[in-house]
Amino acid sequence: MTIKLTAAAAQRVRDQLHRRGHGVGLRLGARRTGCSGWSYVIEFADAVGDDDAVFEDGGVKVIVESQFIPLLDGTEVDFGREGLNESFHFRNPNVDALCGCGESFSVAAR
Repeated sequence: MTIKLTAAAAQRVRDQLHRRGHGVGLRLGARRTGCSGWSYVIEFADAVGDDDAVFEDGGVKVIVESQFIPLLDGTEVDFGREGLNESFHFRNPNVDALCGCGESFSVAAR
């Protein structure tokens, strides 16, 4: 089981954690929403819970609650800028379909 960060994503997380002045890493998860079923949840983590898996890539800890590992295993997180917009992008090998607006995804039953 792995979660990977591109160099750009790792640098962005390190920069933001430094600006915040605290935190242990990046928390990646999912929530039920949208027309396809799931959307990504990404936030800075201040602690690691008992039910969390921790991956480290590019000097950054990526923390995933164990219930989301089947949805997120193998995901690569990237960070990019387009004009004035900047955001994290996800390459998730488990995604079966995306909704038309790009806000949610589905994963085939396993």
